[in-house]
Amino acid sequence: MKQPLSYVHPESQVAENVVIEPFVTIDKDVIVGEGTRIGSNVTILPGTRIGKNCNIFPGAVIGGIPQDLKFKGEYTTVEIGNNTTIREFVTVNRGTAAKGKTVVGSNSLLMAYVHIAHDCVVGNNVIMVNSSQLAGEVVIDDWAILGGMTAVHQFVHIGSHVMVAGGSLVRKDIPPFIKAGREPLAYEGINSIGLRRRNFSNEKIREIQDIYRYIYLKGFNTSQAIEMIEAEMPASPERDEIILFIKDSKRGIIRGYFPE
Repeated sequence: MKQPLSYVHPESQVAENVVIEPFVTIDKDVIVGEGTRIGSNVTILPGTRIGKNCNIFPGAVIGGIPQDLKFKGEYTTVEIGNNTTIREFVTVNRGTAAKGKTVVGSNSLLMAYVHIAHDCVVGNNVIMVNSSQLAGEVVIDDWAILGGMTAVHQFVHIGSHVMVAGGSLVRKDIPPFIKAGREPLAYEGINSIGLRRRNFSNEKIREIQDIYRYIYLKGFNTSQAIEMIEAEMPASPERDEIILFIKDSKRGIIRGYFPE
């Protein structure tokens, strides 16, 4: 259902039951899936792919060219999954030649004034609270939550089921399943509340806690901790996810917090 005060380019592909409110602009080379609702004054630019049953609130801009001086006009895209909510004045930029696309998964919530820069990959069931900002090529895994006004440095990787405190400056990678807070950003324990909400058993949560004791609480350096975990703890999906994350970290992981 398109309002007469909106503009939909004839070369776009918009499902018939998409709701388009007044003053929306949908440019060419845009795909919008069934059941999506697009609020007033939303701008959707070329190269944008939006899934089914998304809800885009007024003032959002999806598919703007990257704010990156090495961008030379190459063809790139933005891909938004199904059932994702994009609140007021969110901006999601296209990719560059580095990765070719910016991705936001399904069932995620981007609250007002969130910015997602070029070539970011945001997973499924992610929540980014108001004014959270991602620089280029950030990766956020499934089920992570970023508190309001979190600022994430380029190339940072945030693991699955992580909870980041509001107002955080994220300069290093954050391994899976933990809480991160303080300044500079530090490990603050396991995200046990979030894990219980997602049906992790008490035994599994204790296993994850034991793994992070090696990493943050027993005085080992990171390499030593990984060696001890591999030698002393049985393999499991969670253990292996943590180990692989740390081994693959390019920027290094956040430090532990040791109160004086």
